[in-house]
Amino acid sequence: MKIKLQHIFHFIIGVTFIFSTVHCASNKPDSRRKLIWSDEFNYKGLPDSSKWNYDVGGDGYGNNEAQFYTKNRPENARVENGNLIIEARKENWEKNKYTSARLLTRGKFSFQYGTVEVRAKLPKGRGTWPAIWMMSENMKKWPDDGELDIMEHVGFNQGYIHVSVHTKKYNHIIGTQKTDTLIVKDASEKFHIYKADWTPEKIDVYIDDQKFFTYENKEKTYEAWPFDQPYFIILNLAVGGFWGGKEGIDDTIFPQKYEIDYVRVYQSK
Repeated sequence: MKIKLQHIFHFIIGVTFIFSTVHCASNKPDSRRKLIWSDEFNYKGLPDSSKWNYDVGGDGYGNNEAQFYTKNRPENARVENGNLIIEARKENWEKNKYTSARLLTRGKFSFQYGTVEVRAKLPKGRGTWPAIWMMSENMKKWPDDGELDIMEHVGFNQGYIHVSVHTKKYNHIIGTQKTDTLIVKDASEKFHIYKADWTPEKIDVYIDDQKFFTYENKEKTYEAWPFDQPYFIILNLAVGGFWGGKEGIDDTIFPQKYEIDYVRVYQSK
């Protein structure tokens, strides 16, 4: 969590120094990894264009989604009060009845192996479908080149956080996707840390340091494990769709905000 109250700054520095001196062990986990990319959202205005691109359009993105994803529009994506806000709105935009945003680091930043941490508070309500996910920088065919869904939440099933891996052999089109769920009752009221640890051997996914999913590289084939190449990060808030809109869209809930405190990527030293 980012501290924003300057009047306690010096006090915190003093306490931190004493704590770190007495309890050195608390620093050990970070000593094994280095921060290679982040956005702390400690600025105002549009998302940092040196770090984020946009997907733009309203064609459903293969999921029959109902929103139009806009670009450089603060009503749908902005930074304020130290957080990235992705906002879904009920408004007509071209042929769509809703607007939102989908931000991605493709072409700006990708990485192979490491730890992704995203601290976020999720929107709420039937029809919302926020996600934190990753795809191959060299994506040629889905799902052959892989997809990692670190967090998905569909508003008609409040508090159920889903993680999934999609590959040619294991994907939801043929009903073989590798997936699991963890209930986080206050996912829309409080910030939680969604984290994926990715190595050549396996992918572990956590919420607030509670591991609830592991996908191992057991078969050693591209059909089962395409995760040996650079991937980029995607943050989006969809409206409706085959899954998010399975039980309809409640128009009374809009606008809905998906708030992201930070995105950090670490690698081993």
